[in-house]
Amino acid sequence: MTTPAIPGTGRPPAPPVTPADLPRLRRRTTGVLIAGQILGGVGVPISIALAPVLATEISGTESLSGFASTAAVIGTALVSLPLAALMTRRGRRPGLVLAYLIGATGAALVVLAASVKSFPLLMLGMAAFGAASSANLQARFAAADLAEPDRRARAISVVVWASTLGAVLGPNLSAPASRSFAGTSVPQTAGPFVWAGAVFVLTAALIAVFLRPDPLLTARALAGPAEQTAAARSLRAGFAAVKASPRARLALLTIAVSHTTMVSIMVMTPVDLGHHGAGLQLIGLVISGHIAGMFAFSPVMGWLADRLGRLTVIGLAAGLLSVAALLAGTAGPSHAQSAAGLFLLGLGWSAGMVSGSALLTDSVPQAARAAVQGLGDLTMNTAAGIGGAAAGLVMSQAGYGWLNVVGAALLLPMAALALFTSRRHPVKASAAQ
Repeated sequence: MTTPAIPGTGRPPAPPVTPADLPRLRRRTTGVLIAGQILGGVGVPISIALAPVLATEISGTESLSGFASTAAVIGTALVSLPLAALMTRRGRRPGLVLAYLIGATGAALVVLAASVKSFPLLMLGMAAFGAASSANLQARFAAADLAEPDRRARAISVVVWASTLGAVLGPNLSAPASRSFAGTSVPQTAGPFVWAGAVFVLTAALIAVFLRPDPLLTARALAGPAEQTAAARSLRAGFAAVKASPRARLALLTIAVSHTTMVSIMVMTPVDLGHHGAGLQLIGLVISGHIAGMFAFSPVMGWLADRLGRLTVIGLAAGLLSVAALLAGTAGPSHAQSAAGLFLLGLGWSAGMVSGSALLTDSVPQAARAAVQGLGDLTMNTAAGIGGAAAGLVMSQAGYGWLNVVGAALLLPMAALALFTSRRHPVKASAAQ
C-alpha cells in the first residue's frame, strides 16, 4: 500500500507507507511529540509565573497584574481555529512549528515591553506567547493521528504525561533565568521570557526536522481519496461534523467543563489557603500535588478510557471533580484536606481531558478531525478564561466554599449528557472510527 500525494499541497508524493511501517512510524512520531512536549512544557511555565510581576512593574499598579496571564489565555484561544485551519490544509508539522515561532515572537515582544515600559506591548506579547500553549495542546491530538482506534486514549495520555516534566521544571528555572541577566540591559523579571523564546525556537526546529512524515497527512492518505478533498478538510466540514454527532458534542462539553471547573477552583485556592494561614512553601506543595494529579496519572486514564470506554471515564471525571469540589470547599483551616481536594481536582481534569479528547477524535470523520480539535481547544480556553475571571468575583462576593459549589454545578450538564449519550448512542473504544 502506498501513500498518494495529498491534493492541494503542491508537494511531491510522500514515500510509500505500508501497514508494516506503521508501528515504527507510531513510535517515532510519539517520541518526537514527547520531546517537543517536554521542551514546550518547560517554555511556558518558566515565565508565566512572573507575568503578573512584570505587569505590575510596567503598569505601576497591582490592579493590572492579572491582565498578563489573561492575555496569554486569550491568545491561546484566538490562535486555536487559525492553527486548526492550517493543520487541516497542510498537516500537523507546519501548524505546530508556526505556533511555537509565534510564541517565541511573543516572548521577544514581552522582553521589549519590559525594556521600554510599555503595557500595551506587554499585552500584545503575552497574547502571542499564548500560541505556544496552543501548540502544546494540539500535540496531544497529533499523537492520535496514527494510533489504532483502541489505543487512541493511551496515545493522547502519553503526550499529556510528558507535560509533567515541563510543569515541574519550568517554575524552578524562573529564578536562574532571572539571575542570568543581572547587570545587563534586560530587566531580570523579563529574563525567563528570553529563555522561553529560545526554548520555543528549539522546539520548532525539533518538530520541523523530525516530525516526518507528517502524521496527519499520512493518516489522511491511508484513509483513502475521500478524506483528501478540500471540502472534507474545511473548517465548515468540521462544524458540520460536530453538529451531526452527539458524541462529538459530549466530547466538546467534557473538555470545556473539566478545564473550566479545574481552572476556576485552582486559581483561587492559593488565596483561600493564605486566608487560613498557609505560607508560600505550603501553597507551593499543594499546587505541586495538583499538577501531579493533572499530568502524572494521565497514562492510567488513557488505559481506562481504552479498556472501559470513553463514557465510563467521563463519568469518572465528573465524580472526581465533584469530590474535589466538596473536599476543597469544606476544608477551611485543614490544609491536608485542601491538598487532597486539589490532587483530586487535577486527577478529574486528567480523566476528562484524556477521555474527552479521545472521544472527540473518535466521533468525527478523519478529514474533519483537525478542524474539530481546534474548535475543542477554542471552546475549552474561552470557557476557562471566563471561568477564571468569574472565579475572583464569586470568591469576593460569596466565598471560596460557594465557588466550589458553582464549580460542581458546572458538572451537572456534562454528567447528564454523558448518561443520555450512553443510553441513546452507546459507543465502545473498539467501535471508534
